[in-house]
Amino acid sequence: MTTHLSDVLIIGGGAAGLSLALRLADEDVSITLLSKCELTEGSSLYAQGGIAAVLDKEDSFEAHIDDTHTAGAGLCKDAAVRKIVEGAPDAINWLVEKGVQFTLVDGAEYDGPDSDFHLTREGGHSHRRVIHAKDATGREVETTLEQHVRAQKNVTILENHIAIDLITSQKLGRSSTRCYGAYALDIEQNTVKTFGAKAVILSTGGASKAYLYTTNPDTSTGDGIAMAWRAGCRIANMEFVQFHPTCLYHPYAKGSLISEAVRGEGGLLKLPNGERFMQDHHEQAELAPRDIVARAIDYEMKKGGFDSVFLDISHKGADFILDHFPNIAESCTQYGYDMTQQPIPVVPAAHYTCGGILTDLRGRTDLKRLYAVGESSCTGLHGANRLASNSLLECLVIAESAAADIRSLLRKKDKANFPKLPAWDESKVSDPDERIVVSHNWDEMRRFMWDYVGIVRTKKRLQRAKNRIQLLQEEIVEYYGNFRVSNDLIELRNLATVAELTIECALTRKESRGLHYTLDYPNMRPFATDTILTPNNFVSHAPIRDWANS
Repeated sequence: MTTHLSDVLIIGGGAAGLSLALRLADEDVSITLLSKCELTEGSSLYAQGGIAAVLDKEDSFEAHIDDTHTAGAGLCKDAAVRKIVEGAPDAINWLVEKGVQFTLVDGAEYDGPDSDFHLTREGGHSHRRVIHAKDATGREVETTLEQHVRAQKNVTILENHIAIDLITSQKLGRSSTRCYGAYALDIEQNTVKTFGAKAVILSTGGASKAYLYTTNPDTSTGDGIAMAWRAGCRIANMEFVQFHPTCLYHPYAKGSLISEAVRGEGGLLKLPNGERFMQDHHEQAELAPRDIVARAIDYEMKKGGFDSVFLDISHKGADFILDHFPNIAESCTQYGYDMTQQPIPVVPAAHYTCGGILTDLRGRTDLKRLYAVGESSCTGLHGANRLASNSLLECLVIAESAAADIRSLLRKKDKANFPKLPAWDESKVSDPDERIVVSHNWDEMRRFMWDYVGIVRTKKRLQRAKNRIQLLQEEIVEYYGNFRVSNDLIELRNLATVAELTIECALTRKESRGLHYTLDYPNMRPFATDTILTPNNFVSHAPIRDWANS
């Protein structure tokens, strides 16, 4: 079986992976970029709100830093916050130079980075500092970067390739702790390929598909987090799952996010009888941080027995709404709602994974030559709750610093010869006999994660979830060890790992902080500490072993 060798292997094609590839593309290096579906089909594409950046003279880095710390409930790392916040203007200028068309204020003319860009305000922000492209910022950024990456001669893009596991020194029987590449399934050819590289980057996004209701696309299955954990990397703060307060409530509106910018521009949350309620939960009302808004909606729905609450911006007028939110308005229309004339029904949904693979501010993990960037990583920026529109910003700034570190690494001569990588071994497996096992376990897991590890938690609910994930893990390990891998099986295996890590982190935290709210420990401790899981010290029912040759 052929081994595909390159200097750099990037796993994931969202904003983090694409921007990192572009940062390295001007070097004399070969880059392989794997995407498990079409290159742009990830969470970055669906980001509506924008990118938080201090671009207004009335704003300041300190204000953005303070807002980030406040939203993060005391758990943010100041060095991470400062680096990323202060790197925002340069990141925005870089995007503008690449051709990203951000929205201008009315009547302004485009003048490159010096243009008069429209800034909106979102929950938790003290100033208008969210630069955006109407209500489809992610699509504008993602598709622009995609065009540039596809034009690079030294970048090989392989779509419909899903990574299975990392190839480490441990797998090769070496004493060092280094990553050498990965195994990936070519979904169209149904064959497993071996990829070797001098540097490997995980930019695979988050894991919100572990929940029944989510704003995320089907690709958000925690692949990078699970692979890094199995390879021996520490994982941190997985209990902090951000539930976006406003997802369109409709039986067929799969993950239709209603941007926080709708509330930032005057949208009001109301009960079915038309009464507002957010002022009873927080002084900032609709502009409170996401965790508070999501909990308030959850409380009101359970208290009143409602299927949803309602978001109303119709008082702003049709012209204003259609100018600011054309895509959201069109999406609502598809499901029979006219947001220019009526309130729209909304519910919270799993949205963002604040924890992930523990990294430094250059994206480096516990394994040499393995990096993680974007939602799959945990740099310390988000703490216990991500401030709105800080996510794309983190992708851009950390991708730049990771690229600089990789560039320096590749210029050094590697004293050891690159080893021959073992081919994927399928000699002891067969075709699956009953695929229903995979779909059934997937459905069961997402339901109990929603019921027991959701917006409001208790020890009893978390323990129920732990008991169920242990049983599922045993079934998945057995199934994985006996049958050939498939796209669905790989994703189920990864989601089960991520679910177990999330449950374990939630059980470990004996307080309520940020996105982790438990009725058993409703108060916040005076000192903030991270929840860090180490593979060697964590007893999992999905044992760390040589999965590639099972």
